[in-house]
Amino acid sequence: MLERLLFLNEENHYTIAEFRPERDGPESKAGRVTIVGTLPGVQCGETLHLTGEWTHHAQHGDQFKVAQFRSELPSSVYGIRKYLGSGLVPGVGKVYAEKIVDAFGTDTLRVLSEESARLRTVPGIGPKRAVAIKTAWDDQRAFRELYIFLQTYGVTPGQCLKVIKKFGSGAQQILSTEPYRIAREVEGIGFKTADKIAINLGFANDAAPRLDAGILYALETLQEEGHTAYREYELRDFAAGLLESSPARIEARLESLVQSHSLVRQKVIPLLPEEQPLPGSAFIQLPATARFEQKIAQAIDRLVRSSSGLPSIRVDAAVQWAETKAGFAFADQQRMGLQTALRSKVSVLTGGPGTGKTTIIRALVEILKAKKVRITLAAPTGRAAQRLSETTGGFASTIHRLLRFDPAGGGFLINDAHPLSTDFLVVDEASMLDSRLAAALLQAVPTHAHLVLVGDTDQLPSVGPGNVLKDIIASERAPVTRLHVIYRQSGQSSIVSTAHAINGGDASLPPSIQDVTQIPVWSDLCFIPANSAEETVQKILALCQDYLPSALPWINPIHDVQVLAPMHKGVAGVGNLNQQLQARLNPNPRAVRWNGVEYRPGDKVIQLRNNYDKSLFNGDIGKVTSTDPETGHLVAAFDGESHDFSRADLSDLGLAYAISIHKSQGSEYPAVIIPLLKGHFMMLQRNLIYTAITRGKKRVYLVGEPAAYAMAVRNSESKSRITHLREKLLPAQTRSTH
Repeated sequence: MLERLLFLNEENHYTIAEFRPERDGPESKAGRVTIVGTLPGVQCGETLHLTGEWTHHAQHGDQFKVAQFRSELPSSVYGIRKYLGSGLVPGVGKVYAEKIVDAFGTDTLRVLSEESARLRTVPGIGPKRAVAIKTAWDDQRAFRELYIFLQTYGVTPGQCLKVIKKFGSGAQQILSTEPYRIAREVEGIGFKTADKIAINLGFANDAAPRLDAGILYALETLQEEGHTAYREYELRDFAAGLLESSPARIEARLESLVQSHSLVRQKVIPLLPEEQPLPGSAFIQLPATARFEQKIAQAIDRLVRSSSGLPSIRVDAAVQWAETKAGFAFADQQRMGLQTALRSKVSVLTGGPGTGKTTIIRALVEILKAKKVRITLAAPTGRAAQRLSETTGGFASTIHRLLRFDPAGGGFLINDAHPLSTDFLVVDEASMLDSRLAAALLQAVPTHAHLVLVGDTDQLPSVGPGNVLKDIIASERAPVTRLHVIYRQSGQSSIVSTAHAINGGDASLPPSIQDVTQIPVWSDLCFIPANSAEETVQKILALCQDYLPSALPWINPIHDVQVLAPMHKGVAGVGNLNQQLQARLNPNPRAVRWNGVEYRPGDKVIQLRNNYDKSLFNGDIGKVTSTDPETGHLVAAFDGESHDFSRADLSDLGLAYAISIHKSQGSEYPAVIIPLLKGHFMMLQRNLIYTAITRGKKRVYLVGEPAAYAMAVRNSESKSRITHLREKLLPAQTRSTH
């Protein structure tokens, strides 16, 4: 019988408890043993049938590690009293548990389930308390029954709680009759889980609910790859293969989903007016994604068609004034970009590193400040916003903070109804804007204001779906200034010149240094060959632990160095690199352990998803400042602000000694180390290695196989994203003539 809960993680139901066994074992003197494991919904007083193994903990002694369990409601008066008094039912503490069990004895649990009105005969329990006790009892029972029903399908306790929260006590009935609803309506549970349940319940392979859910899942899968739209005939074939159904059946269900507005069909605009669209060539979109693109297009159209709210500015004179203030003459492209930003309501500034984007933004800020214009600077990430502030002298904010997300309402407080208080908005790292964030931002730009989007289109596209910056450029709705000439450090930076060589397809290997200890102190970029993943990791460790602290003491090996790996798994992947680097650089024993990862004071950590309550966003980098191994809590500082993390929050954190190249977008680091191996071939693309190298501010070290570098540079065929934004951005008269 379960005697006492010592620890319970509410998020994943990891439990440490005292258990009184009926059989012999290495028990304590009190006749109890410690059990550990995932035990969702268990309560004191229950009879548990446990399967697992005995383990020995250095500090806590013998423990039974539970692999599987089956529970029975208590049948003895002692067990029932303990069960009800454990806090299981809100409103029933030890006092009322005693009273209820005294009244009904071993029949107590049956009374709660079948004759709850009899609770009112217990002294102190009135009608309201009786109803509350009955409701709580039913909810707890529903959770237990649902978890038993779902555990064979790999549904976690946390997901089970979400199902209960969504559907209440009728959850199991809904799952039995409409299993695909959980894929549509419960966050975190996808089509595959729902499909497994449905097939086991006897749903036919070609049942309409299955095909409908599968088509939506297919489009969501494509959206995870960055697409916001897909050709109808291609979606049909993709879904047919995914669902092992016929294209004809999929086509019929596609039409039904369009008619019910579960999907949106978008017209194709031929390149020539006389062309006729081919059957099935229309674009299909999810409604929310179509709305985001429509809002972007409407915002751009509104801004382009409206008058400027800027005071009178003699643009040529203003540019000359900015040159005088900067102390040097701008190049023709830079001057053109500055003039275009001042004259056009919407404009785009694009170019690689060292081509003068920062010079233009800084001059723009100076001119607008002199004219008392309200200027707003924003970027998608905290590091990008910080860099924008440092290089321009103005205040820059992340887009999420600028728009003031409201966790209670689930939206932004700054929107089309309550726009930004600004006359001029500059958005840096605009290549990172996905459709959803771009829609929210552009809607909030007041009609009189100017908008400048600054970005490097050769970098990786946004993590979320869409290709906003490229689509706006392709639509030709806004003038674009393309910067090509390298100005930074008079072209002497190897980081900058190598990045541009990569973009040009030059696969020549950068200067190669065999031995880490022989790297010249002045070298800002070099290649360190390694013959295997294991050797690659060892050389990365040598760089961080030995070379950098001695050769470049101004670089902190934990917080100034960022390892950027193409892949998460494998010997030279993000996961293993984090463990190896942590062990070498921060062997602090006071660790909080979560899901196989230890977090120690001094660790560098990354936020893995947006947490609006904490104002932390996907990709934010912080430092663990303290840990409490007993409670599993830790404190981490992000941009100087401390945040508490309970065990339930730790699923949102990861170690950040090494991160993926995708996660590094918008950031810049004093030193970057990039492992490159032929085994990474699935990810080796030109824009990936270009993005990684351009993250390095002072030093870049590539470690691995020279052939992998050549593979990446030569592979310019990065997966193109299919969107419908460019078509939506076309002027109305252009669309109407096709």
